[in-house]
Amino acid sequence: MYISQFFSGDSWKRLAKDIESFRPTVVAYQITTYDWGSRDQQRAAYEKVVDTAKDAGADVVFVPSPPIKIDGFYKQHEAQMRTAPKVAAEVAGKSGGAATFLDASKVWGTDATAKQALRAPDGIHNCQQGAAAFAKWFSGELGKQQSFTPAPVDSWAQKSWTGDERYGKLRCAA
Repeated sequence: MYISQFFSGDSWKRLAKDIESFRPTVVAYQITTYDWGSRDQQRAAYEKVVDTAKDAGADVVFVPSPPIKIDGFYKQHEAQMRTAPKVAAEVAGKSGGAATFLDASKVWGTDATAKQALRAPDGIHNCQQGAAAFAKWFSGELGKQQSFTPAPVDSWAQKSWTGDERYGKLRCAA
């Protein structure tokens, strides 16, 4: 399912109700590897996210997905995957301050095969080290933007989740 299908179906209606009922101050949207569609479809979907969040009194923070290996499944969508973060950044830039775009390449880089990307050997899935690096970076950036101090890394990074078997199946380096 690509983004414009998601935002036009029952999923969107449920999400919009959830956003309104939770009354968040920030809605973080990580651009996915499934945000397919034309630039216009992507733009309309991202603007819908911003408008819905704004109606609920929240700001939006767009964050791109990490770099991944373009395999046979993703090959036909590679161009759309490249335009999605650019379109989200444009929407944020034209939102009048209702949305921002945080460039996560500062954490993962742009090359899925680089050590910095913290990908599993398949080049797609995130390792626990990648999740922790992203969480540290994102909470720090969001903290600056929203004026809060994130929890210290030592209070969460060494917890039991890092040994969860889901990560073990990915064969990430320790």
